[in-house]
Amino acid sequence: EQAREEISQLRYTVSQLAGEQGLRIGASGTHPFSHWEKQLITEHPRYSEIVNELQEAARSNLIFGLHVHVGFQSRELAIHIANQVRYFLPHVFALSTNSPFWENRNTGYKSFRTKVFDKFPRTGIPDIFNSIEDYDNYVKLLIKTNSIDNAKKIWWDIRVHPFFETIEFRICDCPMLIDETMAFTALFQCLCAKLYKLRLQNMKFISYSRALINENKWRAARYGIDGNLIDFGKEMEVNCRNLILELLDFIDDVVDELGCRRDINYVLKILENGTGADRQLAVYNQMGNFESVVDYITSQTLIGAK
Repeated sequence: EQAREEISQLRYTVSQLAGEQGLRIGASGTHPFSHWEKQLITEHPRYSEIVNELQEAARSNLIFGLHVHVGFQSRELAIHIANQVRYFLPHVFALSTNSPFWENRNTGYKSFRTKVFDKFPRTGIPDIFNSIEDYDNYVKLLIKTNSIDNAKKIWWDIRVHPFFETIEFRICDCPMLIDETMAFTALFQCLCAKLYKLRLQNMKFISYSRALINENKWRAARYGIDGNLIDFGKEMEVNCRNLILELLDFIDDVVDELGCRRDINYVLKILENGTGADRQLAVYNQMGNFESVVDYITSQTLIGAK
């Protein structure tokens, strides 16, 4: 509830400040019609450094995502849980898809944000690391070879944070609704808690390869919750909605322990009402213009903000 209150207050405060400048705020993975060439880049040494290195890939990176941190007792524990939880990233990502438009075009994707970010190096689903030492050695090698100057330039969809003892989930589009933000946060927290619970019982979930998980990530980006994902255990396609229901069953025994039943139940609302991308597309198909989509996004963004 503290997180919900802070998000609510932040959205309200930022909207008030924006209103003083004749502006509105909207939460989406991309802006439906804004062109990156017309946007100013915030003056900050780190941003200038990234633009200087990555050039057009960085300048065109007009996208917005959700980052969720889940704390752990140690980085060693975090890396083992991260290996396993990677399998579920496309499932939660499919629920979060909220960027169907890019520069006045319907991209055909439910999340085009991820396609834009793919231009960056060191993105996407990470490999499996056998230990935190294995991961740290990878980082040291990149620093030694002048690939990066610190681990914050590893932009994977999930990473053990270089400075905090957390797993940082970075795959989701920026959610339109506060309720959606809370639902995705709760899903990641519950998945980590469930996998930790299994570990205490000397059990673990299978750590699938990056290549396999990437197949599901692409499907989620393209079709959202309307497509099929691959159940690697059964080696068959399964309706995405059904796999998400299976995910909810998988985590059910930790939901009440964490006190997030309300937020987890909202996932069922998303399955019923569609993702942010689905709703953006519905407005566009009804109104026929991107301005109406922006009006819709900005109004939805402030629901519950106070």
